[in-house]
Amino acid sequence: MSNDDKPFFVGYLDVPGPLRRFLLLACVAVIGIFVATGFLIGSTQDEPPASGFRFDYGRQTVTGVIELTPYPLLRVTQGNDLIKPGKTLMLTGQGKFGVDARAMGLEGQLAEVSGIILQRGTIDMMQLAGGRRGLKMIEGDAPAMETEPLGRWKVAGEICDGKCLNGAMRPGRGLAHKACAALCLVGDVPPVFVSTQLIEGSDFMLITGPDGTRLPKAAYDYIGQFITAEGDLERRGDMLIFKIDTDTLEVTDE
Repeated sequence: MSNDDKPFFVGYLDVPGPLRRFLLLACVAVIGIFVATGFLIGSTQDEPPASGFRFDYGRQTVTGVIELTPYPLLRVTQGNDLIKPGKTLMLTGQGKFGVDARAMGLEGQLAEVSGIILQRGTIDMMQLAGGRRGLKMIEGDAPAMETEPLGRWKVAGEICDGKCLNGAMRPGRGLAHKACAALCLVGDVPPVFVSTQLIEGSDFMLITGPDGTRLPKAAYDYIGQFITAEGDLERRGDMLIFKIDTDTLEVTDE
């Protein structure tokens, strides 16, 4: 015998009360499952290091030895509570421009630099203030700076520019990311290799061409892609330098 009181959905009629309550509860449950699933997936991922301009530090002024790798670095010899002696800073100008012209002729010299710190994980950069406020040679004998060879390595990761990597811009992935990084590198912002795993305690390395030359244009085709590459690795202060062999560059699956 049929039950005439049993609720039944008809598309052109209002949803019966009992079915309306069931659908509401079902929707809440499905949304809850999606939220919980997203949270669980997110909780299994490594938290990315904080990055960006450290305006909370204020303008920083430190002294050190200028090195060209050929990209300008400062090996800090006289720092402060935030930037310790022994720190190695990549140097950049404002916008998408490096400071090659300003650092030229200061190789191995003592210099005072001043600007805003960009920071991400184990790698640091300073955006220099304009003119002599940002970079000037000072009197005194520069101490000898040691370089530690670490042998030949094969690494996997991505070529980026050091400024956007440190949080100046965050276009993410894809065409926008590749274009942004390429413009920075054309403007002589120091290039960086982001490794998929820790190498000698760091997953960020300043990269050059073989024998410490500038990054070859052939490597620009691989910007923003997941690749493998081989090259010689060395340590300068607390920064790794990867001398990439462009003949070994290969695109790999993400």
